[in-house]
Amino acid sequence: MSKATVGLTVTHRRYVPYSHAHYAGNLVDGAYVLGLFGDVATEVCIQADGDEGLFASYSDVQFLEPLRAGDVVEVTATITRVGNRSRELGFSAAVVCRGRPDRSESAAEVLPEPLVITRATGTVVVPVG
Repeated sequence: MSKATVGLTVTHRRYVPYSHAHYAGNLVDGAYVLGLFGDVATEVCIQADGDEGLFASYSDVQFLEPLRAGDVVEVTATITRVGNRSRELGFSAAVVCRGRPDRSESAAEVLPEPLVITRATGTVVVPVG
């Protein structure tokens, strides 16, 4: 029996290693965040329907701020609509800690407020159960 309800939320945090930097300024490509969105979407499906589900589509993706190597990023998925087999999810990614290479190679700080870097809307599908 499905436990899918509007408002069910899953959150993950991940340190972004310097090996993922692809651009000047230690910037990390947007696909990294989309991969993290896939991870939280999978857990939402498991929590709600006891199945990993399949990611069907994104209807909107907004890259608002850069993600940098050395950041700690928090990604969240929330069910915003429940269909027979589909679940619409709202996604958010926010940097909660940021590396400070200007201070030293290993310096970092907790940000006073999370910095929202990406928002998206997507749809997953699960088996009829």
